[in-house]
Amino acid sequence: MRTVIAAAVAATLLAAAPASAKGCLRGAVAGGVAGHMVGKGHGVMGAAAGCAIAHHHYAKKAAAAKRH
Repeated sequence: MRTVIAAAVAATLLAAAPASAKGCLRGAVAGGVAGHMVGKGHGVMGAAAGCAIAHHHYAKKAAAAKRH
């Protein structure tokens, strides 16, 4: 559990925009839980992947909102 929290905190600190940080945090939590359910050591990988995917999703969403 500590590794998931540490990955979420690190991902939040590395995020550039507040909207992206929120998405990264949500993705990191979801990915960390999913990775934890898969097996030992996969929680951190899941958190990193979830952060990257959610960051990309929210960045696209923010860019689309900015265009309109």
